[in-house]
Amino acid sequence: MAAETGFHFRLSRFSDQKGRGTRWIGVSIGMAALAVPSALLAANAADQLYERTLMTAADGRCRLFTPTISAALDASRAQARGATLRSGASEQQVVALEGRARAKAAGAACNSSDLTLAASRVKKAFEGYSQMLSQVYPGDVASWKAERSVSATIPVWRLSQPSSFGPDRLMFGLAGRAKAVTAVATFDNGQRPYAARIIVRDTNRTLGPYIAPGAGRNLSGKVAPRNASLVFTAETREEAPLTLLPTGAKTGLAFRFPTAAADAISQLDPREAVTVEFAFTGRGDEVTRKAYVEVGDFAAGRAFLR
Repeated sequence: MAAETGFHFRLSRFSDQKGRGTRWIGVSIGMAALAVPSALLAANAADQLYERTLMTAADGRCRLFTPTISAALDASRAQARGATLRSGASEQQVVALEGRARAKAAGAACNSSDLTLAASRVKKAFEGYSQMLSQVYPGDVASWKAERSVSATIPVWRLSQPSSFGPDRLMFGLAGRAKAVTAVATFDNGQRPYAARIIVRDTNRTLGPYIAPGAGRNLSGKVAPRNASLVFTAETREEAPLTLLPTGAKTGLAFRFPTAAADAISQLDPREAVTVEFAFTGRGDEVTRKAYVEVGDFAAGRAFLR
């Protein structure tokens, strides 16, 4: 497992002691809808994660916002979480920070002046953002594209990331009204896999992501070993609709996976990757081809769709 980077953000500033640590919300909430994870400094990312977690928890208890603003706030919270992890914070540090924010929210009266003021700032910041129909979440290697609009008759991508593996191509994400976890692949030599699997690090059996030294943009160096992973097998296989195919492809296969796969991906570190494995019949042993998808802001994109 990758070692902790040694980065320590200022958890102490969010204590409930007297002084600066008692502040409810900082000025950065007013810029929440404009934040881009790759551009955030470490301290700013931690500040924004604290503030958005606090307000999300307060909203859950006090019903401060409309459903659309609540969803936009939660998407922004997930985005700030990813930015904090990317800046070098460990999962344990992030969990501790989120715990402090939720504790602060739990101790406030729903009609308090501080909470009322903070809620008004959130409403102002997110009113426009909540009406956006699409959003792109850039990653270190790839991006997720989220689309709120949906067709009643034609399956379309709601959250998607393209990937190439050798001459073969993949579209992966959430598709259709049901936002089903879907992998659509096209193979250059016309071969057809009989099964597909998603392989995801098991967060209950590991302490953090596996990032190989010098992995850089190589996503295959950012996956956990098989014995430290969860494996989700596709529930269905069918001819892919044209609307879900990789750009320029004429045919392909679509594999649908259980919702639990999306839940597992949402828990991962944004810097790591997920393996999508396709199984073919070989001479004796099974033959597989592997594609890799960057986790990035999958959780934020998924929250945006809500």
